[in-house]
Amino acid sequence: MIGRLNHVAIAVPDLDAAISTYRDMLGGTVSEATDEPDHGVTVVFVELPNTKIELLHPLGDNSPIAAFLEKNPSGGMHHVCYEVDDIVKARDHLVAEGARVLGDGEPKIGAHGKPVLFLHPKDMCGTLVELEQA
Repeated sequence: MIGRLNHVAIAVPDLDAAISTYRDMLGGTVSEATDEPDHGVTVVFVELPNTKIELLHPLGDNSPIAAFLEKNPSGGMHHVCYEVDDIVKARDHLVAEGARVLGDGEPKIGAHGKPVLFLHPKDMCGTLVELEQA
Protein backbone atom coordinates (compact mmCIF):
# COMPACT_ATOMS: atom_id res chain seq x y z
CA MET A 1 0.00 0.00 0.00
CA ILE A 2 2.67 2.59 0.90
CA GLY A 3 4.76 3.94 -1.92
CA ARG A 4 7.94 5.92 -1.94
CA LEU A 5 9.21 7.99 0.96
CA ASN A 6 8.02 11.50 0.17
CA HIS A 7 9.87 13.33 2.95
CA VAL A 8 11.27 13.28 6.46
CA ALA A 9 10.11 16.25 8.54
CA ILE A 10 12.39 17.89 11.08
CA ALA A 11 11.07 20.43 13.61
CA VAL A 12 13.52 23.30 14.05
CA PRO A 13 13.60 26.08 16.65
CA ASP A 14 15.54 28.47 14.35
CA LEU A 15 14.46 28.25 10.72
CA ASP A 16 17.20 30.54 9.40
CA ALA A 17 19.90 28.49 11.11
CA ALA A 18 18.41 25.26 9.77
CA ILE A 19 18.25 26.68 6.24
CA SER A 20 21.90 27.69 6.54
CA THR A 21 22.87 24.22 7.75
CA TYR A 22 21.15 22.45 4.86
CA ARG A 23 22.08 25.01 2.17
CA ASP A 24 25.54 26.21 3.19
CA MET A 25 27.02 23.37 5.22
CA LEU A 26 25.42 20.41 3.42
CA GLY A 27 25.08 22.01 -0.03
CA GLY A 28 21.37 21.27 -0.40
CA THR A 29 18.86 22.93 -2.69
CA VAL A 30 16.50 24.73 -0.33
CA SER A 31 13.06 26.14 -1.20
CA GLU A 32 11.64 29.44 -0.08
CA ALA A 33 9.85 29.38 3.29
CA THR A 34 6.08 28.99 2.98
CA ASP A 35 3.56 29.69 5.72
CA GLU A 36 0.88 27.00 6.09
CA PRO A 37 -1.61 28.64 8.49
CA ASP A 38 -4.07 25.71 8.33
CA HIS A 39 -1.33 23.51 9.81
CA GLY A 40 0.31 26.11 12.07
CA VAL A 41 3.73 25.79 10.45
CA THR A 42 6.22 27.47 8.20
CA VAL A 43 7.81 24.91 5.88
CA VAL A 44 10.98 24.76 3.84
CA PHE A 45 11.83 21.81 1.61
CA VAL A 46 15.34 20.55 0.95
CA GLU A 47 15.39 18.68 -2.35
CA LEU A 48 17.42 15.47 -2.42
CA PRO A 49 17.92 13.12 -5.37
CA ASN A 50 15.62 10.47 -3.86
CA THR A 51 13.33 12.38 -1.45
CA LYS A 52 12.97 15.64 0.49
CA ILE A 53 13.66 16.96 3.97
CA GLU A 54 10.88 19.18 5.31
CA LEU A 55 11.99 21.76 7.85
CA LEU A 56 9.08 22.71 10.13
CA HIS A 57 8.96 25.86 12.22
CA PRO A 58 6.03 26.98 14.40
CA LEU A 59 3.63 29.52 12.93
CA GLY A 60 1.87 30.97 15.96
CA ASP A 61 1.65 29.88 19.59
CA ASN A 62 -0.94 27.16 18.92
CA SER A 63 1.27 25.38 16.41
CA PRO A 64 1.72 21.65 17.00
CA ILE A 65 5.40 22.26 16.27
CA ALA A 66 5.60 24.74 19.17
CA ALA A 67 4.39 21.98 21.49
CA PHE A 68 6.92 19.55 19.98
CA LEU A 69 9.75 22.05 20.49
CA GLU A 70 8.76 22.60 24.12
CA LYS A 71 9.52 18.90 24.69
CA ASN A 72 12.50 18.90 22.28
CA PRO A 73 14.06 22.40 22.50
CA SER A 74 16.85 21.70 20.01
CA GLY A 75 14.40 20.22 17.49
CA GLY A 76 14.36 16.78 15.95
CA MET A 77 12.60 14.40 13.62
CA HIS A 78 8.87 15.08 13.67
CA HIS A 79 7.40 12.63 11.15
CA VAL A 80 7.95 10.59 8.00
CA CYS A 81 5.69 10.89 4.97
CA TYR A 82 4.85 8.04 2.61
CA GLU A 83 2.99 8.33 -0.65
CA VAL A 84 -0.18 6.34 -1.31
CA ASP A 85 -2.18 6.06 -4.53
CA ASP A 86 -5.60 6.54 -2.92
CA ILE A 87 -5.62 8.20 0.50
CA VAL A 88 -9.24 7.33 1.34
CA LYS A 89 -8.71 3.67 0.44
CA ALA A 90 -5.48 3.64 2.48
CA ARG A 91 -7.24 5.28 5.44
CA ASP A 92 -10.13 2.82 5.36
CA HIS A 93 -7.74 -0.14 5.20
CA LEU A 94 -5.62 1.16 8.08
CA VAL A 95 -8.64 1.93 10.28
CA ALA A 96 -9.96 -1.59 9.59
CA GLU A 97 -6.56 -2.89 10.74
CA GLY A 98 -6.81 -0.90 13.99
CA ALA A 99 -4.75 2.20 13.18
CA ARG A 100 -5.90 5.58 14.49
CA VAL A 101 -6.07 8.57 12.18
CA LEU A 102 -5.40 11.87 13.92
CA GLY A 103 -7.83 14.78 13.78
CA ASP A 104 -11.27 14.18 12.35
CA GLY A 105 -10.05 11.36 10.09
CA GLU A 106 -10.67 13.31 6.89
CA PRO A 107 -7.81 14.17 4.50
CA LYS A 108 -6.62 17.77 4.55
CA ILE A 109 -4.59 19.58 1.91
CA GLY A 110 -0.90 19.49 2.84
CA ALA A 111 2.13 21.62 1.96
CA HIS A 112 2.39 20.05 -1.51
CA GLY A 113 -1.24 20.85 -2.32
CA LYS A 114 -2.26 17.18 -2.05
CA PRO A 115 -4.49 15.35 0.45
CA VAL A 116 -2.72 14.17 3.63
CA LEU A 117 -3.54 12.26 6.82
CA PHE A 118 -1.53 11.60 9.97
CA LEU A 119 -1.46 8.26 11.80
CA HIS A 120 -1.03 7.95 15.57
CA PRO A 121 2.60 7.19 16.51
CA LYS A 122 1.54 4.49 18.99
CA ASP A 123 0.14 2.51 16.06
CA MET A 124 3.18 3.11 13.82
CA CYS A 125 6.15 1.79 15.83
CA GLY A 126 6.51 5.06 17.78
CA THR A 127 6.72 7.29 14.69
CA LEU A 128 4.24 9.91 13.55
CA VAL A 129 3.38 8.92 9.96
CA GLU A 130 1.93 11.19 7.32
CA LEU A 131 0.31 9.71 4.24
CA GLU A 132 0.15 11.87 1.11
CA GLN A 133 -1.85 11.00 -1.98
CA ALA A 134 0.59 10.74 -4.89
